[in-house]
Amino acid sequence: MDLTTQAAAAQAPATAPTASASSPTPSSGGTPSASATAAPASAVGRSSAGGPASGTAAGAPLRLALVVGSNREGRFAPVVADWFLERAAAREDFTVDVVDLAEVDLPTALSGRPGAAVRAELSKVSPRLAAADAFVVLTPEYNHSFPAALKSLIDWHYTEWQAKPVGFLSYGGISGGLRAVEQLRQVFAEMHAVTVRDTVSFQNAGQHFDSEGRHRDPAAPEAAVKTMLDQLAWWGTALRDAKSRRPYGG
Repeated sequence: MDLTTQAAAAQAPATAPTASASSPTPSSGGTPSASATAAPASAVGRSSAGGPASGTAAGAPLRLALVVGSNREGRFAPVVADWFLERAAAREDFTVDVVDLAEVDLPTALSGRPGAAVRAELSKVSPRLAAADAFVVLTPEYNHSFPAALKSLIDWHYTEWQAKPVGFLSYGGISGGLRAVEQLRQVFAEMHAVTVRDTVSFQNAGQHFDSEGRHRDPAAPEAAVKTMLDQLAWWGTALRDAKSRRPYGG
């Protein structure tokens, strides 16, 4: 199954939020986020549900954004993403929105006052990141690091990441993408996000999936994804509840 088919399986009806990305304070070390006029979310996988996290009813499923961090031609990411989405769809504590960077064209040159073309690209993702209660970042490892497109997405935003948990789903060669993940932990710490301890990683990933995208020996990765999602559920609920009582000040 492809990304869109898997993601649509458990979609909750929603209205795309209106949001604008806020600029960080000068002391944050971040790059000013561009103000994005929100259009209805471009459907890459499942549409994002509802408005900002602070408006989510207590006990409602957490809105989990799966960020597919590779836009490389011939990428392996959709195989891993579809595998993950099947597991996430089986849970009642999450609804999932797929933010696929192959469907977004953000420039690497940042600007506090982007032009119309950049604002149009931001409108595809900024409201959906703002609406998310938690994230799973799917990353390959290129030359001991993570893709430029993923760094660009992170840097174009700031408040969208704050006081939210982030889990990692990685793949690569012998390292399984874990060197990329360790670098991403430092980046997300600067964004005031909370990264969960346990990850799901696939060493020499192409060898472990068959031609239908099924994992050949699923017991260990399925246990790992359950642990990661359990941690995201705890942190996502705790942080959402905390922000409903007291807004995060940064």
